[in-house]
Amino acid sequence: MTTDTSSRQTTSDELRLTALEQFASVGFAGASLAHIAEVAGYSKSSVLYHFASKEALLEAVLTPAIDRLEVILEQFLAQPETTATRMRFVDDFIDFILEFRLELHTFINQAQSLKGIAVIDRAGVLIMRLSNAICDNNASVEDQIRFGMALGGAAYTLVAGMNFSTPVNRATTSPDEIRSALRVVMIDLLAPVSVRSTPPATPTPPSAAPLLTPIETGK
Repeated sequence: MTTDTSSRQTTSDELRLTALEQFASVGFAGASLAHIAEVAGYSKSSVLYHFASKEALLEAVLTPAIDRLEVILEQFLAQPETTATRMRFVDDFIDFILEFRLELHTFINQAQSLKGIAVIDRAGVLIMRLSNAICDNNASVEDQIRFGMALGGAAYTLVAGMNFSTPVNRATTSPDEIRSALRVVMIDLLAPVSVRSTPPATPTPPSAAPLLTPIETGK
């Protein structure tokens, strides 16, 4: 027998998934709570029962991805960087962007217009820490560009294609092929970047935007 608690959890999960799909496809501004409720098969009052506002729903949608990115970053920072630990980080990051593709789509395309919302600002701080973890203050411009192209480019490539669609006369690329190709390209780009010898302290976010900061591409 289904309990009230499990029913509430199922409803909440369904609303989060629908909201994520809507935020990714039509944008945060374009996705009203009423429309999210309609697509999910619930009333607007049901949405507000679980989430106090659209901002609260956005936080619930994006937090699991941001939590995962923070774990990956903390693991990377917990020990001196070597070629082996960097390769492990690349593998973890690729798994992350493959698992949280819709969340990345929402963040990358809309981060600039959603500044000031706590979950978006938290993601921005994490990305800045990630940038500083691989490219410190002494990194050359070339190293900074390599970092931006490797991590930002990998995320944006998946976001831009969403399902890696190909012409109708070609087979869809499999996740394993995508993972393998991303790994080769990211390792190649990051290989020349200087390896740090000790775990860096948590940096104070500079006023200038990092190279990985998402750019708004329009909705």
